[in-house]
Amino acid sequence: MTTWITICDTCKQEGWDAGDMTETDGEAFASLVEAAATGLQEVKTRRVSCLMGCARACNVAIQGAGKLNYTLGDFEPTTDAASGIVAYAMAHAASPTGQVPYREWPQAVKGHFVTRHPPLPQDE
Repeated sequence: MTTWITICDTCKQEGWDAGDMTETDGEAFASLVEAAATGLQEVKTRRVSCLMGCARACNVAIQGAGKLNYTLGDFEPTTDAASGIVAYAMAHAASPTGQVPYREWPQAVKGHFVTRHPPLPQDE
């Protein structure tokens, strides 16, 4: 089953306006995550404008139908962080419930979890 990595492309870290301002931190991070996920069948990426986690830029959501879903934030836009997110998303995709044992978490995602959401009910 596919796990989606939803990446906020409007995230701006503190001091962003002092940089070159050609792209937001979120746009830079999204490009890195997309590159790390290229060619994977079980993990897909998408960009959204604002996950409302501005105090913890750069933000992503790890989501799969019928599974626990997670929001992570406070990343630096680096290849290590992007690779860690993709590795976690692959483990999420392989898990029937979306729960990944802590011992299997990539180091790059530890300390970045913000929320966990239960799956939506199948019936009303």
